[in-house]
Formats: sequence, structure tokens, C-alpha cells
Amino acid sequence: MGFIVLVNSDQKIKEKIENAFRRDRCYDFPMVMMASEKKILESLNFDLPEIIILNFGDPKVSYKSMTNQVRKDSWLHSFGIIGLYDGSTQNEQELMEEMKDLNVLVMLDYSRIDSHIVKSVKIIADNWQLIYQKDLYSHLMEHSSGSFSIDNDILAVSIYAGIAVTNLVQKGYLKPENKMHLQLALSELIVNGIEHGHCGISFDEKTEFLQSGRSVIDLVAEKCTDPAISAKRVHFEWDSSLDRTIFNIRDEGKGFDITTIKQKVNEDDPLSQHGRGIIMAEAFTESVEYNEIGNEVKTTIIHDASVIRKTPEGFSGEEVIYPKKGDIVFQEGEKGNFLYYIASGRYKVLHNKKEVGTLSPVDLFMGEMAFLLNNRRSAAVIAEDTGKLIKISRKSFVQVMKRYPHYGIFLSKLLARKIVRANEQHSVEEL
Repeated sequence: MGFIVLVNSDQKIKEKIENAFRRDRCYDFPMVMMASEKKILESLNFDLPEIIILNFGDPKVSYKSMTNQVRKDSWLHSFGIIGLYDGSTQNEQELMEEMKDLNVLVMLDYSRIDSHIVKSVKIIADNWQLIYQKDLYSHLMEHSSGSFSIDNDILAVSIYAGIAVTNLVQKGYLKPENKMHLQLALSELIVNGIEHGHCGISFDEKTEFLQSGRSVIDLVAEKCTDPAISAKRVHFEWDSSLDRTIFNIRDEGKGFDITTIKQKVNEDDPLSQHGRGIIMAEAFTESVEYNEIGNEVKTTIIHDASVIRKTPEGFSGEEVIYPKKGDIVFQEGEKGNFLYYIASGRYKVLHNKKEVGTLSPVDLFMGEMAFLLNNRRSAAVIAEDTGKLIKISRKSFVQVMKRYPHYGIFLSKLLARKIVRANEQHSVEEL
């Protein structure tokens, strides 16, 4: 369950959002609407919301005053922002540029609230561990990674790219002023996978469709009436070391001829709708490499050495392990001397050899109960696929908690979420 603060005074906007939540039967996110700057800041400090829906077009709420307060205190900067704006009077790119140093993950025109507000909330909630605390990764980890499986919804692509790029800005690897450019470049490469890889849209077909006055979104929607196309996913992964981040984007299509596409792009108007992903990626990244059939692209950015960032002081020196499918992370009954940070992968939890749950990066840690209580493990954990874990000693964990006591609140919230989820699962099993 998450908690949402809606920064807004417009009752019609609130009703639009509530109607969308009711229609999609999305009841896991209690939402409170606020228009008072004092109440908003109090909520950020004490309620610790995971998502802020901020109406940038509200004339009665000064979003600039609120965001300036957030910039002054990194503890307040602990949530993902969904921005709402009036497309008839406001420019999305200008707003994104103005908010470049905040966790703005998606901007929705008022007309897109009904179709995309719930989906945006769910995507952010599912990946809250990448956003929740601005300082967490810069203090605790020097290496990070993430992955998404993205459906064929072009309007949702920017959310995934936004989470990945925001993560780099938070770690001090990318200047905020370059955030929007990289986000757009990655979004366009993912969209290429949807358009060309999954939907098989040719250069000429796209041209004809655009000239008819319709959008690429409409064309993709038409193609996705085919269940085989609709079921395909674009796999978006990234891995960051100290000096660079490598993004990998792979679609489930048969591939396409990159050389031909590039030739068409060079012959076409550079301001057209064609080939923007390739052009932008080559302009804003170090390298762009496609595989032989054209359904996978790897692009690399070199981290900006001019950005002043703190050296990780927490878990950067701990052991990193890479379990493979079927590997046992720990056994039921063994001593809980270590805590495991989940960087990637999925893991089965077994009690008395019966599967009782799963763990993934959204859980952030595994084995924390036995670790904190000095108990033996109450369950075994086995890798479902290839993953990556940071094995954290008790000494390192205690030192980090002493240095950054507010992470105690973060951990308490994490444990509370797990307990609620376990109770819900237990209740279902008893029915």
C-alpha cells in the first residue's frame, strides 16, 4: 500500500483522478488532496508519501514555493512526482527543464489523466526503491542496476526512462540539466523497439500514417489489436559502475535493418518524426551499438566527472554475489549474520520446503528479520533466475544507521510493508 499527496485545489481534477482509480479498481493508494503549503510540507516530513501528484497548472497553489522548500532539504526529496499540466497554456518540456533537479518521473496533460494516471502510479509504486530516498544510493552504494519489462504503451515509456535517468542524477553521475535529453533519447530507443520491432511499422508506412493526420500512438494501438503483438515486451536494463552506465534495450521482434533506417534518416528532414531515437542517442551518449539483427541496442554514457558527489560510505566494500537459477542464498535454520541488499533478480521464499512468497528488488533487502533479531532464518531463499546481491555485515549496517539515523525510518517503513503483505497473503490462504 502506498500513500499519495495530491497537490491541487481544483475539485474537477481530483474527481478525474478518483474516477480513474475507481474504474481500474485501484484501492491500494489512499490519496489526500492538499492546497496549503504548510500542510504539504508537514505531510512530506511526517507522512512520508511515496508519490506526489502535483498540478502545475493550478493558479491557487504555488508549486514553485513548495519545490523550492524541497530543494533545501534532501530528506523532503523522497518521493516520485507525477506532474499534471494544462497543455493549452503550458509547455511540457519547459516544465521538465524547470524541475530537472527533482524526481519528476512523468508529465501528464489534463487530457491524459483518465488513461494514464493509474498506470503511472502503479509503475512508480512498483519501483519505489529506486526513488524513495535521494541520499540512500549515494551514501550506501557505488554500483547500481535496474531492469524493466515494458508493454507497448508509448505514452508510458517516458516513466521507465525517467526512473532510470533520475537514479543517475541522484547518484551524482549526471548533471540535472542533461536529464531531459537522456530521458528523451532512451524513450525514443524504447519506442523504436515497440514501433519497428514489435509492430513491424516500416519507414514508409509511418510516413503515410503521419501525413494522414493521425499519430504513431494510434498506429501502434491498431497493430496491438493483434494479441501476439500486444503480448510482446521491451526489456530495458541498466548497470552503473563508478565511471559509466550501460543501457541495454531489447525487443521481442524479428529485428530490423539499422543501416537502411540510418540512410533514410540522413535523407529525411532532420526535424521529422523519423529516426529521432537514433539521432538523439548518438548525440547524448558515448556510443550506440546494435546487434546483428537489429532487435537489441546498447548505449553507454560516461559519468560527468565535474559533478561533485559524495563517495559511498556505507556498503560499497561489501561482498557482491551473483546467484544463478536454483542457487540457495541461505537455508532455513541457519544463523542470520548477514543482511542481503537485492540489486536484481527474483527469489523464492520457502518455509518447511513450501513456497510462501517471493522477493525482488522492490523489497530492497532479504533476511532482515533474523538479522535484526539475532535469530536463525525462519525460511530458505532460492534464486528463481540470475541475480545480484550485496551481502552486508552487521558491523557495516550498524555503522550506516549511526551515520544516517533517518534511514531507520526508511527501514521501519520497509519492514511494515512486508508485514502487511505477509498478513494479507496469510489471510487469503486461510479463506
